[in-house]
Amino acid sequence: MNNYVKLLRKIEIHPLLWLIVAIAVVTAHFRELLMLFLIILVHEMGHAACAHFFSWRIKKIQLLPFGGVAEMDEHGNRPLKEELLVILAGPLQHIWLVGVAYCLFLGSVISPKTFDLFLYHNVVILVFNLLPIWPLDGGKLLYLFFSYKHSFFEAHKRMLIVSCMVAGLILIGMLFYSPKNLNLWVILSFLFFSIIMEWKKRHYVFMRFLLERYYGKQDTFTKLKPLVVDETEMVYSVLSMFQRGCKHPIVIRKDGENQQPLDENELLYAYFNDKKITQPVGELLYLY
Repeated sequence: MNNYVKLLRKIEIHPLLWLIVAIAVVTAHFRELLMLFLIILVHEMGHAACAHFFSWRIKKIQLLPFGGVAEMDEHGNRPLKEELLVILAGPLQHIWLVGVAYCLFLGSVISPKTFDLFLYHNVVILVFNLLPIWPLDGGKLLYLFFSYKHSFFEAHKRMLIVSCMVAGLILIGMLFYSPKNLNLWVILSFLFFSIIMEWKKRHYVFMRFLLERYYGKQDTFTKLKPLVVDETEMVYSVLSMFQRGCKHPIVIRKDGENQQPLDENELLYAYFNDKKITQPVGELLYLY
């Protein structure tokens, strides 16, 4: 129980939420703000509690105007099914929240107007968070979808491209239908900023994935997937083919024949320890 209480100490309120607080006070929507804060808090604690159950390393839980971001220190090497449960644990909280509110409404504890408002905020936050835009839950689900078929590096890149396209479509729609909505401008600005920053550090994210894979646990792989590569392929290029949840024996083709496979850790060792960054992978056949 104490461990779950400690999660509350990791909660941070993003400056954008303070901006929304100021807007709510000025426009006399403080009751709505309290509802919003409660929904966001429960949503994020759902993510955090599930992540804690699986012994994930939780850095912080940041509350935003439209949801939140639970930052983990795992770097893409947890089982995909486990990560799926952590992502869904947030949206699932809205079910019991609405259920409790409905019971309070039936018991005349809250008014129909209050229940309708609470239901509206739950639906809006739930639907918005499921949009396929990073760093929303929908963006993380999109990331997992691409990860089932593509390498870590490619899945990450595709997710960000799709996120930018969807955010762009929402921006176009907003310019036509609600160009003066300050809240939407704040939210979209944050989303575009998050996508741009994640794109800029994509190579750093990839390196953290490889380092975690090299030094971390080795029991998270669910299948064996050999990588057949030509001897002239660069070491970094082969590493960029690594896929989440897969153990990769490296089969090098030399003179048209497949050589004895290398373990993926041999490739990682050559890259991080021996600094063989630009060498062809074929050179490793004579070293390991």
